[in-house]
Amino acid sequence: MKKVGITGGIGSGKSFVCKIFETFGIPIYDADSYAKKIMITDLAVKSQIRDLLGNEAYYRNGKLNKNYITSKIFSNKDILTKINDIVHPAVYKDSLRWMENYKHYKNVSYILKEAALLVETGAYKALDKLIVVTCPEETRIRRVMLRDAQNYETVKKKLDNQLPESEKVRFADFVIINDGEQPLLKQIWKIHKQLTNQ
Repeated sequence: MKKVGITGGIGSGKSFVCKIFETFGIPIYDADSYAKKIMITDLAVKSQIRDLLGNEAYYRNGKLNKNYITSKIFSNKDILTKINDIVHPAVYKDSLRWMENYKHYKNVSYILKEAALLVETGAYKALDKLIVVTCPEETRIRRVMLRDAQNYETVKKKLDNQLPESEKVRFADFVIINDGEQPLLKQIWKIHKQLTNQ
C-alpha cells in the first residue's frame, strides 16, 4: 500500500480534490480535522497551548476559541512556529496509527494524507509520493474570503505566512492545477490510475 501526501496552500482546493479521490474508494487522513480534535482531546497538547496563548485559547466548555487562536498565530510568526511545534508531532503520530489500520487491506492500493504543511515540516519524506494542488494566488484569496467571510488583508496575511506554491511544487511527484479552467477530474483520474498501476 502506497502512502501518498496531498498538500497545497490555503484556498488551493485540496480538500475538494480529496473528496474526488474519496469517490474512488481512497481513504483520506485529513490532518487539519484531526489536529482540531487533538487540540481538544490531548491533555498534554492542550496544556502546552494554554501555556503559550493563555486560557483564552479555550472556551469554558473545552472547545477551541478559533478566532482568538487565529488572530494570535497569523499576526506573529514566532507563535505560529511554536503552535506548529506543539501540534504537528502529535498529528504525525496519530496519522501513523491511522495508516497502520489500512496496512493489510488488500483492496486499498494507496491512502492519502491531506495536510497543509507536509513540505514545511518535512513530513512528506515519510511518504511514497506527494501531490501538490495549485491555484493562482488571487483566486485562492477570493475563495478564502468567501469561505471564511474575511477581508482581503486578513487572507493575504495568511498566504504570506505560508511557503510559496512554487517551493511546494519542487517536491511534487504530481501537480493538480485547480484554477477552474483546467479539467480537474481528468487530472485526478490520471494520477489515480498511475497510483493503482492500472
